[in-house]
Amino acid sequence: MLPLDITAASNIQGLPLLAEDAELAAVYHKLLQLDPEGHRFAAVLRDTIDQLLNGEVTGRYDWKTLFKTEKTHAGTLVEINLQREFKFSDGTDMDYQIADIEVDCKYSQQFGGWMIPPEALGHLCLLVWADDYKSRWSAGLLRIEEPWLNAGNNRDKKLTIKAEHRNRILWLWHQQDLPENALLHMNADDRAAVFAAGSGQARLNELFLRLQQRRISRNVVRTVAQQKDYMKRVRGNGGSRSALRDRGILIMGDYESHRRIASDLRIPVPREGEFVSARVVEVTSPSDRHSVMLDGRHWACAFPDEADEPAPCLPSTAK
Repeated sequence: MLPLDITAASNIQGLPLLAEDAELAAVYHKLLQLDPEGHRFAAVLRDTIDQLLNGEVTGRYDWKTLFKTEKTHAGTLVEINLQREFKFSDGTDMDYQIADIEVDCKYSQQFGGWMIPPEALGHLCLLVWADDYKSRWSAGLLRIEEPWLNAGNNRDKKLTIKAEHRNRILWLWHQQDLPENALLHMNADDRAAVFAAGSGQARLNELFLRLQQRRISRNVVRTVAQQKDYMKRVRGNGGSRSALRDRGILIMGDYESHRRIASDLRIPVPREGEFVSARVVEVTSPSDRHSVMLDGRHWACAFPDEADEPAPCLPSTAK
């Protein structure tokens, strides 16, 4: 399956290269075969940024708070984590072998900022970009040729791609959604209230109370809790599910039964490693609102002016 935006102008200009460059075509089709929708690629980028932030230890959630050396290390981590995910073979001269073809991998947090080493001339490069502030990412292929490059004026003579020649990049996935860093994008006052709440458990309770009907990744939970047993702090029996139940809050995880509930309520469905919270109320006319049957009663997402009432129990995670 081709990417949804394959008819974008940049791809229309790049597609003829598939006929002209057999190696480019082989790598392009192999990558799309491995990840048709780009979901695995996006997950690697999300996980790599989170790995650098190391929120469980540091409490960080913002790329700007990384040290310069950490930002410099990002490209190496992206290269390593992509190889682990897709099991690319080591290259002889470049980073990988994909479809038995040498491919270099270059990552930049700034679009167009890829630093190309002189030894990559004539080779294929996998160009990767992700921006946590825009929640967007791209990955494309380019045969590195000297006319497309700006002359290097740094000590290691690395080159950059001329802006007017970026249309030669054959995009595999372009301007795709990067899984959101919920802490970075939430309201600043709400975020401050979360971190001011005291204990790790209190901070998580505040997070699920203030950030309803939005996907919250396991890494965000880890960053807020800053405790090794962070998952215990979400569950019932003393976790956020118990603490917020009297306020009508359901906290759904990535179990299939929970995903069905979120779908029936017409709120974001948790993906792998995610949670979604929502305040619910019992409804007597389920046909009037999107609702779900729990504990033998119909429940819908609460309107702001509806009073809190205890939420039902979520079904067993085995269901």
